[in-house]
Amino acid sequence: MRYQIREKLFSFTGDFAIKNQNDKAIFNVIGKFLSIGHKLNLEDLDGNLLYYIEQRLFKFLPEYYIYNSVGHQVAKVKKQFTFFTPKFDIESAYGFYKLYGNILDHDFEITKDNSVCAVISKQWFSLSCTYGVDINENEDQAFILSLIIVLDKVMDDQQNND
Repeated sequence: MRYQIREKLFSFTGDFAIKNQNDKAIFNVIGKFLSIGHKLNLEDLDGNLLYYIEQRLFKFLPEYYIYNSVGHQVAKVKKQFTFFTPKFDIESAYGFYKLYGNILDHDFEITKDNSVCAVISKQWFSLSCTYGVDINENEDQAFILSLIIVLDKVMDDQQNND
């Protein structure tokens, strides 16, 4: 399935919609206002919580936890220490994932058990931060999108600190 993730340029909470290839909203991402660290809900269009994403602070490298709709932790996402290519290890209840990026930080792949399950491309000529995402249909689409939201938050924080 193909998705488009486009963050709003000016938003205090970081809310945005995830759309399908037909530009139809499929999911909403709702941020917590005035929170310390990133805290985000991935919801369906009816407002039902699918995944909750929380940044763990005071870590040497960025670390996030993803929880399902009933509050059980389903993944830990941790950025690896690398010089040129961003890499993330993802321990999850759904298998062992890795997220890799190129040196320019705009093309990424998510692998599960050494098989590509998602490809992410940042669109540079856009007024907002926009990613095109292709996800294998056998994967939990909302979970993979949660991983990509984490990637976006880490890359955005890194750019803001440079």
